Amino acid sequence: QVQLVESGGGLVQAGGSLTLSCAASGRTFGFYAMGWFRQASGKEREFVASIRWNAGSSSYADSVKGRFTISRDVAKNTVYLQMNNLKPGDTAVYYCAAQVYVGSQYGNWGQGTVVTVSS
Repeated sequence: QVQLVESGGGLVQAGGSLTLSCAASGRTFGFYAMGWFRQASGKEREFVASIRWNAGSSSYADSVKGRFTISRDVAKNTVYLQMNNLKPGDTAVYYCAAQVYVGSQYGNWGQGTVVTVSS
């Protein structure tokens, strides 16, 4: 079983930056990919970014392309989300999750970390 713990959220002004971290413990080998998702109040959870664990290739939602960067440290079993030029619309609870196999659903959701962007 994999446990994921997010950190790094907080309150920031529009235009500011934050870096989120997601540390994995437990059965951490063999991940296919890790992803960041977010859920704003009253809205459904949405995909933000993902990274293939071995290859390092990444993908992003159109809404964050050019502003957010996902990366991972394999030795630390940690995935990061660098968020620049934050907008009030980025306010949400951010979650990380693991995709264990190709084509499998994301799971092992963390508890989330709150990001609030003030205008």
